[in-house]
Amino acid sequence: MSETIASRLAALGIELPEAAAPAANYVPYTIVGTTLYISGQLPLQGGTVMQTGHLASDADIERGQEAARLCAINILAQAKSALGGDLEGIGRLAKIQGFVASAPGFDKQHLVINGASDLLVDVLGERGIHARAAVGMAALPLNASVEVDAIFAIGRD
Repeated sequence: MSETIASRLAALGIELPEAAAPAANYVPYTIVGTTLYISGQLPLQGGTVMQTGHLASDADIERGQEAARLCAINILAQAKSALGGDLEGIGRLAKIQGFVASAPGFDKQHLVINGASDLLVDVLGERGIHARAAVGMAALPLNASVEVDAIFAIGRD
């Protein structure tokens, strides 16, 4: 029997939280045809932003990667909600966009967003290999260090 997304999450010791409600005038996800768009997710845990402030040096990369990992967990929680509780409805992850609150001169956004990319590939397997963007920002909502959104193809061949 092949590995499931749920079994990979369990093996990684990850329990998905309840999908967070939007904080403004938008929806947390939308489905158009066979494409699932997940709104930007912050590094929230228990309703608290766990990583805040600008990343400024190489010493901040690990902190940023942990924030990106939390964003990816929240992306999966939103996808699970959108798909009626069953992540096996994911055909593949098409793309993520990672936004990093960056101090002037910080140019390691790509390494920070690896925290999200690595987790998503670990959980989704081959379905998690994706295109992406990683960009620096002057500020993010709620002073979060990282925000990540996602686009999934839904339905299995």
